[in-house]
Amino acid sequence: MKIGFVSLGCPKNLVDGEVMLGMARAAGHEITADADDAEVIVVNTCAFIDNAKEESVDAILEMAQLKKDGKAKKLIVTGCLAERYREQLKKEIPEIDACLGTGEVPEIVNAINGTVTPLTLYKKSDLLPDTSRPAAPRHPGTGITYLYGAETPRVLTTPKHFAYMKVAEGCDYTCAFCIIPTLRGEYRSRDIDSLVREAEQLAAQGVKELLLISQDTSFFGIDRKEKQALSRLLRRLNDVAGLEWIRLLYLYPTTITDDVLMAMAECEKVCKYVDLPLQHASADVLRRMRRPGNREAYDKLLARVRATVPGVTLRTTFIVGFPGETEADFQQLCDFVRDTEFDHVGVFTYSHEEGTRAFEMTDDVPAKVKAKRRDTLMALQQAIVARRQQARMGDTVRVMVDGPVPDMPLAFQGRLEGQAPEIDAVVYFDDADPELLTPGTIVTAVVTGARDYDLLARPEPISR
Repeated sequence: MKIGFVSLGCPKNLVDGEVMLGMARAAGHEITADADDAEVIVVNTCAFIDNAKEESVDAILEMAQLKKDGKAKKLIVTGCLAERYREQLKKEIPEIDACLGTGEVPEIVNAINGTVTPLTLYKKSDLLPDTSRPAAPRHPGTGITYLYGAETPRVLTTPKHFAYMKVAEGCDYTCAFCIIPTLRGEYRSRDIDSLVREAEQLAAQGVKELLLISQDTSFFGIDRKEKQALSRLLRRLNDVAGLEWIRLLYLYPTTITDDVLMAMAECEKVCKYVDLPLQHASADVLRRMRRPGNREAYDKLLARVRATVPGVTLRTTFIVGFPGETEADFQQLCDFVRDTEFDHVGVFTYSHEEGTRAFEMTDDVPAKVKAKRRDTLMALQQAIVARRQQARMGDTVRVMVDGPVPDMPLAFQGRLEGQAPEIDAVVYFDDADPELLTPGTIVTAVVTGARDYDLLARPEPISR
């Protein structure tokens, strides 16, 4: 059968989708990018915040209409929304033939064939965080144990020259705003040898940039009581032929250690790029969020990162409007951003999610105030970026070519080592010869200008 696939949400969810596509193809099914031509449609959903849930429901409804009017005979919903609301989805959208949660990835072929045997449905009480042990960093087991490996079939849906690789699944933290541990289970690291084999396979397929992901990538190996597991993994991946860049995403302030930073500084293929979601800078807000640290601790951590990895790019994300956040708390956050001068900042407005510890708090910051604080913080960051971009004019940089700009086939774009795909700014090539700009190649270019967060650069001619 022809399988159409819609994947929403984060790169971690994307990998699950790629694994399901691989399993479907290995079972003899054909993958199609044209939903109108699909006999079975799979919607891989996200349920992290309200906007993500709405996007997922809209996609399901659109595909349900396609099932009514078109060629599709089955509609399968997978991922976090299916894990969280499977019974409600099947009740409200009868066009859905099967719901597979995050631990049921291997059931995709059975679902396509109509022979799926769902796992035992979880009781709601089993999914809610255990508030009887507020000091404990772990959450009750959810029964979700699935973890893919190097031998698991997978179909890449990213551009050919970069790919995500999950080093682990699940999460052991109890951040008050987050539902992910409930949806993904406890943290479980993959084996280093398995990861190296997968990296070698991806490199053999033409992947030049490998992005290591998990809910907390710097926690890798800790659940298995392995010492310095992430730094050992980085050093082994650095030897994989064909890879050019190895990038770490989703680190955590208490688990980013000196050995990891030293590997980043010493391994030529490991990007000097630290993605460290800090969420806030006010000690009071962080405490209510059940997050570690405070402004002083973060200042020391970031100083250590910059001292150990010269030239490092720092990316972070913040949440504004968390219950109880005062104007004074927000000003502390603004001061932190102004003083630190991060390279990349993402800002989310707090989403009041059932099933989280914060849901018991009063969502007392009005939506308009949340939006205003987000816009204020982003305006502050944009001014920082604009000033730093001006200082880069005339610099010679190395740029990974991504290819033509979407909807502008005569224009090309790429990224610096300090720019991750799909989340950071890009480099637009100025006055470039398309023959020099093959996706996945790294070219030398001179920075000639800036456009908002993005840079303009002119590639230097290659000596013949």
